[in-house]
Amino acid sequence: MRGRSEMRKDQAVKKNLDLINEFMKYAFENPNILEKVPPEAELVILPLDDLELCEYNKKVADKILSQGKKVVFVRMKRPKISVPKLELVSTPSP
Repeated sequence: MRGRSEMRKDQAVKKNLDLINEFMKYAFENPNILEKVPPEAELVILPLDDLELCEYNKKVADKILSQGKKVVFVRMKRPKISVPKLELVSTPSP
């Protein structure tokens, strides 16, 4: 039986997709950061504000490293989800 603190794979995937989305936004605005990532390396994000996901991703990185591959760690905070506000504007009646 899994321990309570063990993250499920589907949870980790969803959270990592959010993180990689934010990283890619940053990379599009700052393309020089990608020059620091060797083409043969795997990118692993270590979220500073989600210890459980950080530990999960470290285990993934350990598996990659055990296969003799290179890993580049990206340390970042999880993105804050903004709530859009909608405002309906119509033309005034004459």
